[in-house]
Amino acid sequence: MTSQAPQSATLGADIRALRKARGRTLTDIAGRLDKSVGWLSQVERDLSEPSISDLRQLARCLGVPMSMLFAHSGAPAHEHGYIVRAGSRRPMGSGEEGLIEELLSPDLTDDFEMVHSTFRPHSKMQQPADRPTQEVGYMISGRLDLLIDAKPFTVGPGDSFRIKHQPYQWANPYDEPAIAVWVIAPPVY
Repeated sequence: MTSQAPQSATLGADIRALRKARGRTLTDIAGRLDKSVGWLSQVERDLSEPSISDLRQLARCLGVPMSMLFAHSGAPAHEHGYIVRAGSRRPMGSGEEGLIEELLSPDLTDDFEMVHSTFRPHSKMQQPADRPTQEVGYMISGRLDLLIDAKPFTVGPGDSFRIKHQPYQWANPYDEPAIAVWVIAPPVY
C-alpha cells in the first residue's frame, strides 16, 4: 500500500472549490476572464497552468487575495493534503479592517474550512456580514465583541460561539490582539 497525497490538494482543486462555493459556473468565470470554458476547465483539473496575470484576474473574480492562489508549495510532497505547518499557512483576506487570517485547512476542497484569525487591537468590522454559512469560533486569547443577529456578546479565552446563517459583526476595542480559530461551512475563501 502506498501513501500518496490526495489529488485534491492542488491549485486547480482550490479554484474549483472557490468557484463552486460562490455558486459560479465555468461559463460565468471564463466569460469574465475572456477565456474559454475549456481553458478554465483544464486549469481546474491541473492540465493547464495559468499565468500570473490569469491568477490575478481569477483572484479578483473569486474575491480572494492573490496570495491565496500561490501557497501550494513549501511542504514536502508526502505532507500535501494532510499537514499545514505553522510557518506555511496561506494568508487570506485583505487585512484592511485589522483582521489577519490564515488558512489552517490543507486546501479548500472539504465541506468546511478552518481559519486562524488575529483581530488587531482597536479594530472593527465596518459592515456586517451575512452569508449562507455556519461558523463556529473558539477564542484562544484576547477578547472580542460580537454582534450576532443583533445580540451583543463579549467572548474571551476558552469561549466559543456559533453563527448560523445570521448577520454578524465583530470589534476588538481592547488593547491586545484577539486570536480565534474559526470553522466555516461551506468554505467561503
